[in-house]
Formats: sequence, C-alpha cells, structure tokens
Amino acid sequence: MFAFGPARIRTLADLDPFALPIDLLFPGRDVEMLRPLQTVLAPHHVDFDTGSILLGVHSHLLQTAGLNILIDTCIGEHKPRPRRADWHQRAASGYLERLASAGLRAEDIDIVLCTHLHADHVGWNTKLVDGRWVPTFPRARYLIGRAEFDLWRDQEESAPGTHNHGSFIDSVQPVVDAGQAEFVDDGFTVSGGLDLMALPGHTRGQLGLCLCHQDRRAIFCADAIHTPVQVFHPDWTSRFCSDPQAAIATRHVLLDQAASRDDLLVPAHLRHYSGMRIRGDASGGYRPEFVA
Repeated sequence: MFAFGPARIRTLADLDPFALPIDLLFPGRDVEMLRPLQTVLAPHHVDFDTGSILLGVHSHLLQTAGLNILIDTCIGEHKPRPRRADWHQRAASGYLERLASAGLRAEDIDIVLCTHLHADHVGWNTKLVDGRWVPTFPRARYLIGRAEFDLWRDQEESAPGTHNHGSFIDSVQPVVDAGQAEFVDDGFTVSGGLDLMALPGHTRGQLGLCLCHQDRRAIFCADAIHTPVQVFHPDWTSRFCSDPQAAIATRHVLLDQAASRDDLLVPAHLRHYSGMRIRGDASGGYRPEFVA
C-alpha cells in the first residue's frame, strides 16, 4: 500500500508474473536490444534468459473520499479462454481473498473503473453463480467508456463470441443487464480530485484516471504504458494496440507531462513497484524512477 495525499492505493494481484515473449508483445523486437538496460529492467520487468517481458495482471484499489474504487478487474475465474491456457477456466486464484485481506468484501466496492474492455481488464466484473454470470461487486457503479463500449458491442453484434476472447458476453453484458453500468466520457468527474482522461491508441476508447492532490497528480494510465521498456522506447507499440500511431502519441504526452510536472504514473501491468516518476536524460529521452 502507498499513500498519495489522503488517498490509499493497494495492488491486488490476479496473475503475476504474466510473461510474454518479447516478439509477441513487441513485434520485430529482440531482447538483445534491451541488454544495455539490463540492470534497470531485470529481474522484475524483463527475463533476459527466456527473452520475455514480465507483466502483472492486477487491480488497483483506490480508497479516497469515502469511496472504495477498483481500477480494472483482471482475468477472473471460470472464464472460457481456450486461446490462453493461463487464463482458461481458472479457479482458486485467491483474488477475492486478497481483497478481504485489505479489509473489504465485494459488497464494499463502490465503483469499478473499466479503463478499457480487453479480457484481462474485465474478468472479475462478473462471477459464475448457478450457471449465470452476475456482477461480482453487487453495489458498485461500473464506469465504462462510452466509445469503448460501442466499439466492442458493435464487434460482438457483427461476429458473436469471436472478439476479445468472448469477454464481452461473460464480463461486460451481464453488468449492463444488471443495470450497474454507467457510460462515461473523457473529463468525467468521479469525485472531487478524480477525473477521467482519454488515452486513445491501445483501444479507441481507453480511459485513465487522474488523482489530484494540491499540485500533485497520480495518473492511472492503463495500457498506455505496458512496461518500463516503453519509457526508454516510447515508439515501441504492442501487438495489441488498435492504433499504433495514436498509442505512441498518447505515450509521449504522458511521459512529457510526467517529466515536467513530476506526475506519478501507475500503469496497469507494472510489476513489483507502485508506480514510476519520469525523468529526462541527457539524450532527450526518458528514464523511470520507480516508487516502492
């Protein structure tokens, strides 16, 4: 747990590490390109022996202004994900037990923010009860970007069950059917000092959350930055970004602002650390300063 002004932030792990071969995540890249950065990136972010990028799949639990806010809900359990063996029909993951260790029940979550609707960000939106998918967090408002929802709804209607591991049907639509979804846009105010911000590129409607305290900002930046590798190489775009050029532009804006304002960046998949501050280097690039 770490504090940011009056807010308290915890990381709730669902799958860690989540290892992806570098040329799967970053097509055309080789781990040897990162060898000069080995002392910074190993062992938590890059496995140089296997040539893998190491990510974490986890939620951020933000407690502030009397609200319990869960940012993204990971992979979930009992979800049919046959294309990914480590996601497929999981059970006994311990995720809700880790929430309980933070002193909260599912009923205590006030807001679930879905930064975007990829399968590894919405899985715990729902749970399987008597053969039906029902919202895991029965009192929560699920904030979903309007443009993001429209995108995946249209894809689901055009080719049911074939997109995004089928997660729209088991992890998004049941929340809508239960009347717990609230569709939001860039600039939406969650609460005082908590505003949503557009981070397009990884998906069309990806949203981040800006937590402001006096003149300080913590930016929960979702998959605009997957790994510290992209701090050193902002132009490395993941295979899973729908608009690579927009993703690069968004990342540069985040890094520029973080370096000039001393923002704390909290990427969705950052392992081992709570966040990163960004410093400029002599060559005009960036380097991360990790926050425990």
